[in-house]
Amino acid sequence: MDLSGYTILIVDDEEDLCEILQFNLEGEGFLTEVAHSAEEVLSLDLKSFDLILLDVMMGEMSGFKLAQLLRKEHGLKIPIIFITAKTAEDDLLTGFNLGGDDYITKPFSVKEVTVRVKAVLKRASGSEKRAEAAIVVDEMKLSFKKRKLYIGKKEVELTKKEFEILALLLGSEGVIFSRDDILNRVWDDKTIVAERTTDVHITRLRKKLGSYGKYIRNKPGYGYAFEKPAKK
Repeated sequence: MDLSGYTILIVDDEEDLCEILQFNLEGEGFLTEVAHSAEEVLSLDLKSFDLILLDVMMGEMSGFKLAQLLRKEHGLKIPIIFITAKTAEDDLLTGFNLGGDDYITKPFSVKEVTVRVKAVLKRASGSEKRAEAAIVVDEMKLSFKKRKLYIGKKEVELTKKEFEILALLLGSEGVIFSRDDILNRVWDDKTIVAERTTDVHITRLRKKLGSYGKYIRNKPGYGYAFEKPAKK
């Protein structure tokens, strides 16, 4: 993914953390700008940014409140990734319900931030074309237009949830999604499902993928990721 021209707004009242994120993201080819408060953010030309890294716990206005303001009153549609020390399910659901595209919990590695930023930007840049697009991995093709999976010339029957789980993992290759992440993104908020449901669907999906099933890797204690083996 060509990162030149993508501009990230980093919003956090911890100046040291902002400097670390700014240094590393620019090292990856991004352009960055920093704001230390919600008030400062609202004074900027927000249309000039491609993604916002937004800390939840800030001074007078929280990141959640700011996100709500940006989405509902300013009509801002660019991706928002929350940075938070909160891990309670209600807090994570709040973030998604307010229009967050992902979240990163503290403490985090800079590598994780970079991977998630790239994944969200990739999804966002392809969302408008997704109805006509497909993700192709070797001989496996996931068609968004037809909502079907093909391996070689053979169509593989997937349920709606299996399709959405595979689309999530393929669209963010290398990113680890916890069971809660998958439940929150694939199932309706009004639907009550057990965490174990994710494992059941992943198991069925792996079987249907045949030799490609091994690419859906279980990261013990973390969740699932789609990863192709490194070329030797």
